[in-house]
Amino acid sequence: MAEVKLHGGLLSPFNYRVVCALKLKGIPFELIKEDLSNKSALLLKYNPVHKKIPVLVHGGKPVCESMVILEYIEETWPQNPLMPSDPYDRAQARFWINFAENKGAAVWKLFRSIEDQENTMKEILEMLQIVEEHGLGEKKFFHGDKIGLVDIAFGSIVHWLQIIEDIVGVKLFESHKFPGLHAWLNNYKQVPVVEENLPSRDELLVFFKGRYEKLQASARMQ
Repeated sequence: MAEVKLHGGLLSPFNYRVVCALKLKGIPFELIKEDLSNKSALLLKYNPVHKKIPVLVHGGKPVCESMVILEYIEETWPQNPLMPSDPYDRAQARFWINFAENKGAAVWKLFRSIEDQENTMKEILEMLQIVEEHGLGEKKFFHGDKIGLVDIAFGSIVHWLQIIEDIVGVKLFESHKFPGLHAWLNNYKQVPVVEENLPSRDELLVFFKGRYEKLQASARMQ
């Protein structure tokens, strides 16, 4: 099998998506940790457009953007499928992945910006409510009884949202408002691959609190 390398960072939610998918598939890979304050020549070579992580390099060929990488992984290694086999169900899965990508951006907006936070929080609550009412239903996971790409997409949003809530000082993802999503998150975190690879709350709090303080200091200087 061609060599698989992943350029990323351990605490990045986007990197975590790729690690989770590779491990669920049973694909051996080498993780190359990137310092985003001093990006390596290889990262700039493999992702000259956005210059961001994660980048999957398979047989010397780079694939960029986390959800694009996940689709590549699914198509390249069909074992342990992470998408439904039925065409309609696959279309529905793609819809929710796209929804996660578009609406999940509000979580990072809440972290990065001190402006218009009220509207940003409304966007996040609306996203959570839509997923609660229309995305999960009575299912254990988005695909049914087995974890898949939609779960990985939302897992990397909701787990990090809880960290950002603590740092910013707000509470949006409350169990009495979103009981279905809370039950799903508990099931998700109990999947062995997720449990073994999801960064701990303490690690994330220390890292993102430091970044948040720098962002706030920079904003005050402008």
